[in-house]
Amino acid sequence: MFLYYLALPWIYLVSLLPFPVLYLLSDGVYLLLYRIIGYRKKVVLENLRRSFPEKSEAEIRKTAREFYHYLCDLFLETFKTLTISRSSMVKHCSFHPDTVALFQQLAAEEKSVVLVMGHKGNWEWAGNTFSILCPQQLYVIYHPLANPHFNGLIYRMRTRFGTKLIAMQDTFRDMVANRKEINATAFIADQTPPPQNAHWMNFLQQDTPVFKGTEKIAQKLNYPVVYVSVQRTKRGYYTVLADLLVPTPAATGDGEITGLHTQKLEADIISQPATWLWSHRRWKHTRTQSTVLIP
Repeated sequence: MFLYYLALPWIYLVSLLPFPVLYLLSDGVYLLLYRIIGYRKKVVLENLRRSFPEKSEAEIRKTAREFYHYLCDLFLETFKTLTISRSSMVKHCSFHPDTVALFQQLAAEEKSVVLVMGHKGNWEWAGNTFSILCPQQLYVIYHPLANPHFNGLIYRMRTRFGTKLIAMQDTFRDMVANRKEINATAFIADQTPPPQNAHWMNFLQQDTPVFKGTEKIAQKLNYPVVYVSVQRTKRGYYTVLADLLVPTPAATGDGEITGLHTQKLEADIISQPATWLWSHRRWKHTRTQSTVLIP
């Protein structure tokens, strides 16, 4: 509790900084994180080397530096969510007109949807802008933090513009309870599942376990699956694009939806490699049982 109340004024101070000052601060955090502390540098470099074996060591290290700049920006941009205005939010994280039109059309058809995305770009800002621009009630699946004070802070940041949160363990129950409204439920689908329950496939040239929960829920509820991409256009600015990936999940085979959204994420990462969360130990597990590898 003491640490929370000690940090809270500084967090709010950061959130009130003008963007140019915010990014000057981010440059300083980058020097500390990358140059001095070397936060997870071995993990980042190993992940990049394995994912892009065709790249030279100089290219790998350049991407790593760009990633750390992005990571520091993302960290401070998240605090900015505490005080940013609606107009500024939409300016800094815009939705492509076709994306807004897609969600308006799905709402007009009275269809709730499953959104699937990765830890790429600023996914926090994308959720805020969705709640401002799109007609569906947005629900975001999340892991509650152990510290109730910091969990409450994160909750306030994510719900300022109308987004609602669902704890991961309550996902299916709450989605069934919400079936009478037109909504969108967002899944971040690039986390690492227990290997014995995973769907295994080739991802970034590596044998990779993938969560099947998104697929299973979409099939049970038969909600259209929409893949969401957050592209960084320049520092502090993002554009959100969406594709209708699977209109009728109940008609798909085992692993089909999981394969489709994972392949979309892979293409996204290859197009902008510095804006994915490389510091995560994505490949810490190996295959432990016989399964079919999807190309």
